[in-house]
Amino acid sequence: MAEISAGLVKELRELTGLGMMECKKALAECEGDLKKAEELLRIKSGAKASKVASRIAAEGVIGAWLAADAKVGALVELNCETDFVAKNDDFVAFSRSLAETVATRDPANVEELASLDLLGGKIETKRQALVQKIGENITIRRFKRLQAKGKLALYLHGAKIGVLVDYEGPQEVGKDLAMHIAFAKPAYLNKSEIPQQVAADERRIQEARAKESGKAPEIIAKIVDGAVNKFLGEKTLLGQPFVKDDKQTVEKVLAAKKARVNAYAFFVVGEGIEKPQAGKAH
Repeated sequence: MAEISAGLVKELRELTGLGMMECKKALAECEGDLKKAEELLRIKSGAKASKVASRIAAEGVIGAWLAADAKVGALVELNCETDFVAKNDDFVAFSRSLAETVATRDPANVEELASLDLLGGKIETKRQALVQKIGENITIRRFKRLQAKGKLALYLHGAKIGVLVDYEGPQEVGKDLAMHIAFAKPAYLNKSEIPQQVAADERRIQEARAKESGKAPEIIAKIVDGAVNKFLGEKTLLGQPFVKDDKQTVEKVLAAKKARVNAYAFFVVGEGIEKPQAGKAH
């Protein structure tokens, strides 16, 4: 059997991102041939990735990156199976690298992102190597890139909520807006963005509720209008009560500071993913 040097093991680790023992074993199996050992590990890591691919990955982190000039930024949701792995340094570093790649390379979708190069290898190969190393299903779920009309503010609430806001005005406005969005999670920027069907459904619900009160039709109409407007306002960033001063809407706070919001994006880890329940088969 060929002698496997520590230097050779280190080189293979740098090529694959896998553990020392796995690299040493692969080199021994390939009689010290670095290229063959790398191919073997990539085959194995791909096989391992496919074995765990059916397992639900609803934990994870939001990777974020913001350019120094605050003109472009990105958020990426990277999922895993357990919160323990979400704290793994390699996992967190991978999420940040993905966010930087999204911001600087502007891929069209997750598939295109996975095909891009990152530090000398394809992102999909890096993902599979991480699966092999950590032993959990790891998925790149989604990303959002913002190119600012004004400037961007970034806010991370732990590693589970990430917010980017494109705003114009004083710097503290961007920070306050980003924190507000993380807390209030507005579905739309303003009322004009709300689909007509959403408003119509809410009006129907409020009309049915108001009719049960037995009040006069003209009073019912006012009650319904008020309830629908309140609902639509709370769905929008501009219409929500400002988290630092709930006597004012976000729109009024911005007007007082001669500021505006052009766009925003936020992700919450695992949002919309059905997590396995304890005791249930999955």
